[in-house]
Amino acid sequence: MRKFIASLDIGSSLIKLVVGEIVKNKINILACVETPARGIKKGYVINGESATEAFLEVFKKAEGILGIPVKKVIATVPCTYTECFLSSGTIAVTSEDKVIRNADIVKAMQKCVYNKIMDNRELVTVLPTGFKINDEIVNNPLNMISEKLTMKSIVVTVPKKNIEGINACLKNIGVELVDIVISPLGDYYEHKTKELNKNIGAVINIGEETTTVSIFNRGILTNLEVIDIGGDAINNDLSYVYKISREDARFLKEHLALAHTRLAQPNESLTFTDKHGETVKINQYDASEIVMSRLTEIINLAKKQINLLTKKEISYIILTGGVTETQDFDILSEELFGNMGIIGKVEEIGARSNKYGTAVGIIKYYNSRLKLRNVEFSIFNLEEQEELGGMDKRVNIPENSVLGKLFGYFFDN
Repeated sequence: MRKFIASLDIGSSLIKLVVGEIVKNKINILACVETPARGIKKGYVINGESATEAFLEVFKKAEGILGIPVKKVIATVPCTYTECFLSSGTIAVTSEDKVIRNADIVKAMQKCVYNKIMDNRELVTVLPTGFKINDEIVNNPLNMISEKLTMKSIVVTVPKKNIEGINACLKNIGVELVDIVISPLGDYYEHKTKELNKNIGAVINIGEETTTVSIFNRGILTNLEVIDIGGDAINNDLSYVYKISREDARFLKEHLALAHTRLAQPNESLTFTDKHGETVKINQYDASEIVMSRLTEIINLAKKQINLLTKKEISYIILTGGVTETQDFDILSEELFGNMGIIGKVEEIGARSNKYGTAVGIIKYYNSRLKLRNVEFSIFNLEEQEELGGMDKRVNIPENSVLGKLFGYFFDN
């Protein structure tokens, strides 16, 4: 059975839907779409009707590419008031041969959360940190022999209110919420390496209205905090200083300003009409100075939060989010973090933008959970998979394009 997974990243400015197929532990992106996040604020549904319309729109866009509807999805929920706590669970290995199998690991995970989550909270994930068998600590007990299995883990939960509005909107459009995830897990899984998995580090995601700071210890999420400031503050600054509209301020940020003034050119400029109807000419250096000032403030706030979240020495800091694609962001990162700073980069064909990093990472994260549980899963049943790969309903990409040839290879062979 082919493995298709869909992820929905619900942000303050954009709702992003990514559909991918897992082939030999790599993701082939089949659809990558977005729509403005109407009725959404900081990931929460504040207007059910508007949010439902926005969700319907993004799923229709995906259907237009795939030729079949997406009816199941893994979605992000707000990180606010996330709790991470240590837990452990011990089970008896009941098989006759006492060989530990995936089902035993799943039972141990369930034991870690049994009667340990309050009624007003929802489980996000259980992240194993180690196992104990025969009085010995092991990283992976699979296929080992023991009478008992003890798992130590980090349990991650969020308030139920973080989920309810999203789930209601998806039900309204006939989409099943298969599982929930928080964005730092997607961020880490998109950018992690074997080397990072050995160390302690932080992930800073600068979103539209919030910045999320999370700590990972050898690949395990241990703590996080949400700061109420994001890239939209830059739009406010530019709009206020130059008395231009928010739309023009965003255009200025994305098409002229740099993240650092080092290479900014005073002779490069754009012209706008301000709120008084007067023409205003804005040069690159002045605009970049404003952008750099606000970005520096946001990053310094994140640095302070890292020090509050962990007392352990940090080996790396991953910076991600759409604003990190601002030109010369690498210069600012080097100035503030030195060699410790790593700017996330989405490599998957069809989703090469940091704004899709969380959504692509969610697919990788969820695939890892499926492998841990030894579970087969796909958002499309066999009939839909045949329809997806059939001649009459092929992925809607020109056959002569690179992507067209790529998808043709995977679907026709």
